[in-house]
Amino acid sequence: MIRTVESAPHVSAPVLAAYRYCETVTGQQARNFAYGIRLLPTPKRRAMSALYAFSRRVDDIGDGALTDDVKAARLEDTRALLTRIREGAVTQDDTDPVAVALAHAAGQFPIPLGGLDELIDGVLMDVRGETYETWEDLKVYCRCVAGAIGRLSLGVFGTEPGARGAERAPEYADTLGLALQLTNILRDVREDAEGGRVYLPADDLAKFGCAAGFGGPTPPEGSDFAGLVHFEVRRARALFAEGYRLLPLLDRRSGACVAAMAGIYRRLLDRIERDPAAVLRGRVSLPGREKAYVAVRGLSGLDARHVTRKTVRRRA
Repeated sequence: MIRTVESAPHVSAPVLAAYRYCETVTGQQARNFAYGIRLLPTPKRRAMSALYAFSRRVDDIGDGALTDDVKAARLEDTRALLTRIREGAVTQDDTDPVAVALAHAAGQFPIPLGGLDELIDGVLMDVRGETYETWEDLKVYCRCVAGAIGRLSLGVFGTEPGARGAERAPEYADTLGLALQLTNILRDVREDAEGGRVYLPADDLAKFGCAAGFGGPTPPEGSDFAGLVHFEVRRARALFAEGYRLLPLLDRRSGACVAAMAGIYRRLLDRIERDPAAVLRGRVSLPGREKAYVAVRGLSGLDARHVTRKTVRRRA
């Protein structure tokens, strides 16, 4: 069983300021993530903001305008900072608020910081311009940049005492991360293509006549683009179904956080399925009111109860 600390001791002024900085970064830059973590108690919300702010820094290096060699050097500098955090070498008066907040969070919760090393590894794959022949190849990347985030988050959430099957929680968190990342890949297929990145497996692209890529607002001539999207949507739905088995293993507010974040992406997937070509015309997104509805639904526990009922039926 994974345990967490529900109530943190007194937080010093420098650490509190560092958390506030991370929460500001999260509120300003996390389009979907912020809706979920608002549902958490303060210690967990702060810790998740610290994780997001560090992850955002890594992503921004990879997505920035620096040359590839400079990006790689910056990522290794970030890895060195992570090593300092892991070794307890970051003090509360350090000038880097993200490092201060993450170091404090790692002292309060059993966060597997190695997951952030995996994230750095994944972004280095982007910097090197790696492509993926098969889904098995792409899964390696997705586990680095998203599955690892699921496992890191589980370190903050913890599992409910006595929850049956809690030993599989990291596996479910990882799988849910894969579902979110595959949804991201579908949503951003044209934006990524314009940036010179191709994530969908080459085998899948060839199968549906899309090997020419996605450089414009219309599918490649003669391709079955809708078939490709529907194929990847089914794959993502299967990942969601497996990953959602995490929900009954969490306490109510942690489960609400996960249900809100995952629910937003599932609704994005629904929109993409209804109109596959929309991802070539622009970014598919949900209005704020719909995201808020998903968050409320998560807090109600509807998704967790639904998963629990399905699991009970399978066991019966």
